[in-house]
Amino acid sequence: LQVDLWQPSSTFHIVKGTVTDVRVPQNTSRSLLPYLQQANIQYTILISDLQKAVENQTGLRSHRNRRSISEYNYEVYHTLEEIQDWMHHLNKTHSDLVHMFSIGKSYEGRPLFVLKLGKRSRPYKKAVWIDCGIHAREWIGPAFCQWFVKEALQTHQTDPAMRKMLTQLYFYIMPVFNVDGYHFSWTNDRFWRKTRSKNTRFRCHGVDANRNWKVKWCDEGASFHPCDDTYCGPFPESEPEVKAVAHFLRQHRKQIKAYLSFHAYAQMLLYPYSYKYATIPNFSCVESAAYNAVNALQSAYGIRYRYGPASSTLYVSSGSSMDWAYKNGIPYAFAFELRDTGHFGFLLPETLIKPTCTETMLAVKNITLHLLKKC
Repeated sequence: LQVDLWQPSSTFHIVKGTVTDVRVPQNTSRSLLPYLQQANIQYTILISDLQKAVENQTGLRSHRNRRSISEYNYEVYHTLEEIQDWMHHLNKTHSDLVHMFSIGKSYEGRPLFVLKLGKRSRPYKKAVWIDCGIHAREWIGPAFCQWFVKEALQTHQTDPAMRKMLTQLYFYIMPVFNVDGYHFSWTNDRFWRKTRSKNTRFRCHGVDANRNWKVKWCDEGASFHPCDDTYCGPFPESEPEVKAVAHFLRQHRKQIKAYLSFHAYAQMLLYPYSYKYATIPNFSCVESAAYNAVNALQSAYGIRYRYGPASSTLYVSSGSSMDWAYKNGIPYAFAFELRDTGHFGFLLPETLIKPTCTETMLAVKNITLHLLKKC
């Protein structure tokens, strides 16, 4: 029975007592449900007609008038083309605070755009790196990256905390890390996860861009098989997207003090290590930053996030960007798993973009201000 694992990402992590979210093709469900009953495995159907749910989310696009960029709607999901147009627009209209540049090209030749955000108040400033959309189907990620930029530009004159952040720091923001995969999730397969590189020996496309980093590469929690969702790739940094970001972070390692990566879904704030059960040297600093961030997040709508080392809080996975960033001298490395906990999964409705981004914003500001105070 072929099913698509939503949570956890690999069969490797399924043990007795695990709650597992799977997507099942229509014809498979007829044989799967009796099988589960026979095996005495409890199940709940969360979304009975997934196709309809997908169409509801992307089908509205055609009648949704594509208004001018000046009235850009941050409470809907946007295509890659719309996001890149929006970045170009901000680069033109907010040149005092925004500088857009490309750090390379994707496998399919798309530019990998990053926004540098901050006041040019002094020549050298510490920086924070933020990326979204390493996994293509996690659309709430890119939505949050755009929300963060919007908030910074709209509130830096009225909000002292935001003003302090933009004065004392630079933010490097990559709204869509996995551009090819994200584009593919709009055009072909809404639940695509990996990059889109071609494998010569197998007919399968793509590598898990969060298992492709040079830190305990292709060990526990990653797969050597090109058709698997957690395929680590033929070698570390085999994916041009990963290579480009790793190169940029290496070049700026003295300046970048925090690495934040946004994923979905699980409602967690994770920090290293992901590849092993061990305590990081600056644990007390990072732990207190996470604790305060999660409390700030909860203050908005009462949504509780679990927090802790990724290995024990979520599961062990090797070759992740967060571990790599930490190992390469970035002292604060975090991965957010945004809403929800499985009711909508990757199909988080557009009505939940605003509350999700609003609460996440509180957590990110909290971590950033913590960074400025220094432990």
